[in-house]
Parts: sequence; C-alpha cells; structure tokens
Amino acid sequence: MNIIVIGLSHKTATVEIREKVAFSPNLIEKPLRDLIALDDIVEGVIVSTCNRVEIYATTHDIAGGIARIKRFLAAHHRIPIENLESHLYAYHSEAAIRHVFRVASSLDSLVVGEPQILGQIKTSYGYAAEYKTSGIILNRFLHKAFSVAKRVRTETKIASSAVSVAFAAVELAKKILGDLSEKTVMLIGAGEMCELAAKHFINSGAKGVMVTNRTFERAERLADDFAGEAVRFEELLDHLHRADIVLSSTGAPHTIIGPKDVEEVIRKRRFKPMFFIDIAVPRDIDQKVEDVDNAYLFTVDDLQEIVQANLAQRSLEAEKAEEIIEQEIGQFFKWLSSLGVTPTIVALRNRFDEIRRAELEKTVSGWKDLPADAEKRMDALTMAIMNKLLHSPTSALKQAGQGGRVDLYVDALRQLFDLQTSRQDDDELALEE
Repeated sequence: MNIIVIGLSHKTATVEIREKVAFSPNLIEKPLRDLIALDDIVEGVIVSTCNRVEIYATTHDIAGGIARIKRFLAAHHRIPIENLESHLYAYHSEAAIRHVFRVASSLDSLVVGEPQILGQIKTSYGYAAEYKTSGIILNRFLHKAFSVAKRVRTETKIASSAVSVAFAAVELAKKILGDLSEKTVMLIGAGEMCELAAKHFINSGAKGVMVTNRTFERAERLADDFAGEAVRFEELLDHLHRADIVLSSTGAPHTIIGPKDVEEVIRKRRFKPMFFIDIAVPRDIDQKVEDVDNAYLFTVDDLQEIVQANLAQRSLEAEKAEEIIEQEIGQFFKWLSSLGVTPTIVALRNRFDEIRRAELEKTVSGWKDLPADAEKRMDALTMAIMNKLLHSPTSALKQAGQGGRVDLYVDALRQLFDLQTSRQDDDELALEE
C-alpha cells in the first residue's frame, strides 16, 4: 500500500485558482465518498484552506492513483484538467510522508511557524474519520504527523517570535509595559491593521479597547466587535490619557498627535508610562514624542526590523525542525513498508505448514502399532524443523521491510513457493499490526 499526496498551494497557484478548487467544510461528505469510490483509492482525506488544497490517499497503483485524483479534482470543480494540472504537485511514498510532516509542522506555510495549519489538518482528518474515508494507514499517518508537529513546536522556537507588524507591536508592548491585563488600548483608525492588532491585544489579556475614527460609525462597528468603546475623533485628546497603549493607523496627510499633546496627557496620567505605536505612512504621531518622559514611540520601521530579525531566527529554527522530520520519516516509513511483508510471511508459514501436515498425515495413517504419544511427538518435531527452516527467510523479509527493499524479496518468495495473498488479506493483516 502506498501513500500519495496531490494538491496545490500558495506556492503553485494564485488565490483565484485556489478559490476555484476549494472544498466547503459543510459539503465535504460527498467529495470524500466520491474520492474513495475511485478505482483503487482505498483511503482519503481532503484538506482545504485559504492557502492550500490537498488530498491524502492510499493506493496500490501510484501512477494510476495520482492520475485518477487529478481528474477527480478537475471534474468535481468543473475545471478542464489541462488548466489545472500545471498548478498541481504530486508526491508518493517517502516524499509524501515528508511533505505532510512539513505542512503539519508549518514549514511549508506562507508564514513559517504559524499555528493555524495544524488545527486545519486536524479538522479535515476529523471529517474523514466521521465519514469513514480514512483507515488504518491514514489514521496512523496523520496521528504521526500531529505528534511530529508537536515535537517541532516543543523542541524548537519556530513559533515563539512575532512575524507580523501587528503581533510585533503587541510583543513590544509586553516587553515595555509587562502584563497587559490591566492595560487599555486606544486604536486610532478602524482599518484592517487596527482590527488585527486589537485581536492580538485582546488575546494577550488587554483589559479594554477604545476606538476612534473620522467616520464614527466605523469606530462603533469595530468597538462592538471587541466589546469596546467608540470615541468621536474630535474628542480624541480628551480621552487619550485613559489609554496605556495607543496604536495609530490613519490615512491623515499630517501628524495628529504632537509632543505638547503627549506632555499634557502624561501629566494627566501622573507620569504613568504610555506606549505609542505609529504604523501609518505618512506618520500620525510626531517623532518628537519620543523625547517626552515616560512616552515610548515606535514606528512601522521599528516593527519591520523586529519582524525581519524574527523571520531570520525562524529560518534557523526551521533547520532544526527539518532534522526532526527526517528522523520521524524513517520510523514511519519502516512501519509502512513492513505492511507488505506481513501477508507474505503468513502465506509462507501457511504453505510450509500445509505441506508438513499433509506429509505427517500420510506417514501416520500408514503406520501400524504407532505408540500413543508418537503422533504428538512427530507433530512437535516437524513443527520445530519448519520453524528452524523459516527463521532465516522470515528475518530477512522483516529486515527488507524496514529497509525499503521489500518488493524484491516479496516477489521472489511468492514466485518460488507459489504463494497467494490477496489485497484484502494485506489490508486485514495491516489492521492487526
């Protein structure tokens, strides 16, 4: 049995293509059932996120299985195969194992180290388990992928540093102000960056959020999303002293907060420190604010430097993660390779035992005056001889399974001893492993 992976991602397809090939989680049952109904596709899992669509499957026929799944993707989404194929990649056997381990560990993500992909794969596997389209091999494979991802996060620092401007702002605020649980955040602007920063601040424990914007209705909508308070833009300076952290991202053509404003605010706060983050271009906050005592000002350039440094650090940690994955691939591939060995070993033993029993029966049936316990002794003797004879080929076969040379040995033994094993036997014996 072979594992195959067919898919596309942000590396091979534009967002327009990815959207056309995406699967809706609410409608995933039918495509999953259609997938395993394909000829010689035994198990299947469909992973569909904004950055990738991938199908994990098991098959006895690698080339045929890959071709059938490519056609399935094209037909399901009503896209001509010639328009889709150039965006698709396909992996099998060890390369497929490596790819999925890397994806689960976030080494293949748009932002290396992001945590979302592991949860998305777990959700996709949950659907396959619910609709019984995954079996012994993909069950074990994906659980192994989850444990590999956990090991990567535990043994490396691949996800420990901020790699977005919004998250870098939060991490910087923590370094300067410490615990954020008693801190209030003021957002000046109601755009995407402010919304993302608000999410990070709330997730980091910030006590409350105030939002101001030139369009008050937009400020109200964003404030409502975070159970916060909307402030009219013309009243900004009246409320500024209530904020411990100020993040500004407007489209104003000139600065909206100057050093004298901040001096007055700091006095109102009885000189408690304030953290200003200006991610607007052009700037919203006058650079001279950083000269005010107890006021800490950081610009988008400062945050970008932090992000670039953290990305470089993640690259170093990714190298450690790759080493972990290589170790884990070997262990899983040994197990997968050994599945083809088990039915051959059983068939070989059955063949020898069939011959042994037949010859023993012929001998015993023609032997007059046979002592009462002689048959049992002869049975034990022939069984011991059979076990001795089979010990070396059985050991060699198991060793071949672990080393990836199993097909050569299996084919030779099946031809030499006329062994018959069916694919159903293979699957049933795999379940016993």
